[in-house]
Amino acid sequence: MLTCFSRTDIGKKRKINQDYVYAYTDKIGNLSNLFIVADGMGGHAAGDYASRTAVDVMESFIESSFEKNSQTLLVKAVESANSEVFARANAYKQYEGMGTTVVAATFVGRFLQAVNVGDSRIYIIRGGAIRQISVDNSLVEDMIRSGGITREQAKNHPDKNIITRAVGVKDYVECDVYTEELKSGDLIMLCSDGLTNMLDDQDISRIIEESDSLQTAVETLIDSANEQGGKDNISVVLVKYEE
Repeated sequence: MLTCFSRTDIGKKRKINQDYVYAYTDKIGNLSNLFIVADGMGGHAAGDYASRTAVDVMESFIESSFEKNSQTLLVKAVESANSEVFARANAYKQYEGMGTTVVAATFVGRFLQAVNVGDSRIYIIRGGAIRQISVDNSLVEDMIRSGGITREQAKNHPDKNIITRAVGVKDYVECDVYTEELKSGDLIMLCSDGLTNMLDDQDISRIIEESDSLQTAVETLIDSANEQGGKDNISVVLVKYEE
């Protein structure tokens, strides 16, 4: 059984919310459920348009696809979104250069299937411990993995917002895919970097553990990120898995 609460917030500094969230606990096409966070980029309203377009295309693709493998279906949906966002970015001057991150997940029995492009994230919170499942497609993450900087240094690195992959910026996209076996009571969180740039993992875990409901947890996370500066749009999808 799944319960969920999601919310997106413009934050304190931005004039437009370029994040887009999708949370659906019922069957959609050949998936039993679907959760997405997309964080758009581009001038004026282009980022907003990119994230919304990507999610709309993914939803439509999944509804009509005959693909039965859930992970393959997620990947193909992201690839379809990439093609459409890229095509529109090249067809309309006002959308030139737009793109979006996408992190998407579906629950299949006791397994979580997820895909990621960019630096929006997916976490698992179990027994008070938080673990990031996805790996950021970002310049600083590449520097960490190559030993150039430490994870602590990455927190305030001037290039921390530069991503190395996004949906819609090239005519093809590469997805990272993840599978996690779940235990009853696990919490899964999808979020944009507007949350994780303001709060560290331990603060996120503490807020969730101290909250009496998913709604309270999500709203407190967003309020806390805004209290820390709210420098970007903030999106959170929190799902509880119970057998």
